[in-house]
Amino acid sequence: MLDTINTFFERMTGREPNDQDQELTLELAVAALMCEVMRADGEMKAIEHQTLREMLQRRFRLDDTAVETLVDMAQQEVEDAVDHYQFVRLIRDEYDYPQRVALIGRLWRVAYADSALDPLEEARVRKISELLYVEHADFIMQKLEVQQALGLA
Repeated sequence: MLDTINTFFERMTGREPNDQDQELTLELAVAALMCEVMRADGEMKAIEHQTLREMLQRRFRLDDTAVETLVDMAQQEVEDAVDHYQFVRLIRDEYDYPQRVALIGRLWRVAYADSALDPLEEARVRKISELLYVEHADFIMQKLEVQQALGLA
């Protein structure tokens, strides 16, 4: 994962990453978890990709090229990863509780991007929520808020 992060950083900035560039690793970890949810049901629909790109672009203020690179790298990391732990550990270490809850909300948005919730997507969001130590009440609240925002409730 570190090599992938370094490559991404060098492409986007033209210089080697340093300790102040910690946010970049978080970008990749967040994108990887979103990709995990997107691919949980075995289908990666265009609307899910679009939702993922838009959320990453807004959250991290990236241009189109950077977002595409980040998504490509995240998908590759997810395919190569044995489990979520490397992504979850970094986020758990760097994000405070409200940031982790907000991330669960973004994962729900990816899961509901196609206006339908597959049980496998729900299970993936639940597992990530547990690994991030997000309380069940906040997990459910984020789900309900996304449903309401999308007019699904």
